[in-house]
Amino acid sequence: MAELSYIGKSVPRVDGPEKVTGRAMFTLDLQLPKMLHGRLLGSPLPHARIKNIDTSRAERLPGV
Repeated sequence: MAELSYIGKSVPRVDGPEKVTGRAMFTLDLQLPKMLHGRLLGSPLPHARIKNIDTSRAERLPGV
């Protein structure tokens, strides 16, 4: 097996033209049928514990 080492070497960017012309696809660009979205929620305080989460607004959404 060939040893691959890119440290200290210039690596060609094969996706450069797509990115600079706006043709590159990013995950935020994807829209699939029946695609769901989620969000992580954490405490703004270090080492804190989340005691409860009010899900009442989410539970009122259709299909939840």
